[in-house]
Amino acid sequence: MANELLPTGSDMRAYAAEAAGTFLLVFAGPGAAVINEVSGGAVTHLGIGISFGLAVMVAIFATGHISGAHINPAVTLAFSIAGHFPKRHVPPYIVAQLIGAAGAALVLRWLFGVVADLGSTVPTGSAGQALGLEVVITAFLMFVIMAVATDLRAVRDHAAIAIGGYVALAATFSGPIAGASMNPARSFGPALLSGTWVDHWVYWAGPIAGALLGAAVYMLIRSGNPPADEHDIDEAM
Repeated sequence: MANELLPTGSDMRAYAAEAAGTFLLVFAGPGAAVINEVSGGAVTHLGIGISFGLAVMVAIFATGHISGAHINPAVTLAFSIAGHFPKRHVPPYIVAQLIGAAGAALVLRWLFGVVADLGSTVPTGSAGQALGLEVVITAFLMFVIMAVATDLRAVRDHAAIAIGGYVALAATFSGPIAGASMNPARSFGPALLSGTWVDHWVYWAGPIAGALLGAAVYMLIRSGNPPADEHDIDEAM
C-alpha cells in the first residue's frame, strides 16, 4: 500500500514537465516585460501579450503529452475538482509549477537584475478591479481549456493554438490594469525574486476562483454530456 503512494517514474516525468513548461511561460512572458524595459520599449505592450500567448502554446505542444501542460495551479485545482485530474497529483503539480516559475525569475534576475520588478503583476487600478478582471479572464481561460481538453466534440489538434491565442488576447487587453496573470505561479515567481508582494493575494484568489467558475460553467452548459477524454496525466502515465 505504501508503494502505491510513492511517485512512479511517469509521475516524476510529469512533474518535471510541469516545472519546465512553467519555467518557459515565466521566462518568456514576464521576461518580455523585463526586456521591454531594458530595450527602451522595443518589445511593446502588444509584444508582451503575444509573448505570453506563444509561450503557453509552445509549452502545451512540448509538454502536453507528458503532463497535460497545466502550467498553472488554478488549472490543476479546477481540473481536480471537476473530476478530470487525480487529487493525489495536485500538490506535486503545484509545487513543480511554483519551482519552475521561481527558477525562471531567478534566471531573469541573474541576467538583468531586478528590472521592471521581473514582470511582477501589480494592479495599476484598485485591487478590486484587478480581482474582478482576474476572475473573469481566468474563467474564460478555463472555459476554453475545458472545451478542448474534456469534450470529444472539440477540435483537439488546435487546442494549443486556442489556449495560447486566448492568453495573448487576455494579456493584451487587460494587462495594463490587472497584469493579466490568470496563473498564481506566473505571479509567484517574479514576486518572490523581486520582493514585489503588493496585492499579491489578488493573483491567487482571482485565478483560482475564475478557474473554478469557468470549469463549472462549461460543465453546466455542455449539452449531451459526452464522455470526457481523460487525456491529461492519466494518459501520460
